[in-house]
Amino acid sequence: MSKEKISEEDISTQEEITENVQEKEEATATESEEQKSAKDEQEARIEELEKELANTKDGLLRKAAELENVRKRVQRERVQLFEEVKAGALEDFMPISDDLLRTLKAAEESEIEDSFLEGVKMVADKFEKVLEKHGVERINETGVPFDVNIHDAMMKQPAPDEETGSDVVLQVLDSGYKIGNRTIRHAKVIVSE
Repeated sequence: MSKEKISEEDISTQEEITENVQEKEEATATESEEQKSAKDEQEARIEELEKELANTKDGLLRKAAELENVRKRVQRERVQLFEEVKAGALEDFMPISDDLLRTLKAAEESEIEDSFLEGVKMVADKFEKVLEKHGVERINETGVPFDVNIHDAMMKQPAPDEETGSDVVLQVLDSGYKIGNRTIRHAKVIVSE
C-alpha cells in the first residue's frame, strides 16, 4: 500500500506539475501574444511618428526655402528701389547740367568776362564730377548708329556725305543720361536718312 500511496501521490504531484506547466505555458502564450500585440502597436506608432517627422522636416525645409526666397526678393526690391530713387533725384538735376553746358557754349561764342566764364566752368565741372560719382554717363556721341534704347529721334535729314550710312546720329540736340545699362533720359538726336 505504501507503494500505491506513493504512486498515487506521485501521480497527483505529477498531475499538479503538468497542470502548473500547462498554466505557465498558457500564461506565457498569452503574455507572448500580448507582447507581440504591444510590439506591433509600438512599431505602428513608431512608423506613424517617423512619417510625421518626415512631413514636419519637409515642411520646415520648404518654409526655410520660402523665407530665403522672400529675403532675396526683398533685397532685390530694396536695391531696385534705391536705384529708382537715385535715378529720379539725378534726373531732376539733368536740365541744370544741360543749361550749364549751353551757357558755356554760348559764352565761348560771345565776349563775356573771363572770371565769370571760369566760375561757370567750375560749377559745370563740379556737376560732372557728381554725376560721375553716382555712375551717370552722358549720352552725347555723334556718328554712332541710332539705338532706340538710348536715343530719341527728333528728325531725319540727309547724310552730309556718302560715307555716312543710314540711321546714324548726326547731331545731339539734348544729351541723354544712363546709369549702367539703365537709361535715365534718352538723348534727343537728329538721324541720317
